[in-house]
Amino acid sequence: MRVVGFAGFSGAGKTTLIERLIPRLAARGLRVSVVKHAHHDFDVDRPGKDSHRHRVAGAAEVMVVSANRWALMHELRGDPEPSLEEQIGRLSPCDLVLVEGYKRVAVPKLEVHRPSLGQPLLQPNDPHVAAIVSDAPLRAPVPVLWLDDYDAVVAFLLSDPWPPPRAA
Repeated sequence: MRVVGFAGFSGAGKTTLIERLIPRLAARGLRVSVVKHAHHDFDVDRPGKDSHRHRVAGAAEVMVVSANRWALMHELRGDPEPSLEEQIGRLSPCDLVLVEGYKRVAVPKLEVHRPSLGQPLLQPNDPHVAAIVSDAPLRAPVPVLWLDDYDAVVAFLLSDPWPPPRAA
C-alpha cells in the first residue's frame, strides 16, 4: 500500500482536497482508504444507542455491523494512542492510504497551504513534504500544485517513483 500524508494547518483545505481526490482516484480503479487523525476528543457513537451503552458499561471493543457498513470502536482506556503504522496495519488491503493529520509523522506527504491563513510553511522543516498544494503561487524547493487542480494532484500522487525526488 502506498501511504501519502496530507499535512497543514487547520482551515487549509486538507479534508476538502482529499474528498475531491478520492472519486478521481477511484475512477482510475484504485481502492483508497483514509486515516484521519483527530486532535480532540471525538466519538462516532451517540449516547443512548446500544453500542454506546456497551462501551460505557466497559467493553474494550464494540463492533456495529449492517448490510451497508461496519464499524469497530476500540476504547483505549488509558493506553497510549496507537501509532499511524499500527492503524494502517488494521486497514484492509488497498492501493492507496491517504493520511490526514499526523503532521509530524515521517511519511511522504503533500502540504496543503493557504498563505491567507498567516501560518508558516511546514516544508522548510519537514523533509517528508514531497510537494505543496496551495491557492497562491509560492517559491519552494519542491513542486507547488494549484489547490483546485485536482487532476494535477492525482497525477502527482500516481507518479513514479513515489515519492518523487526532491529538487536540489
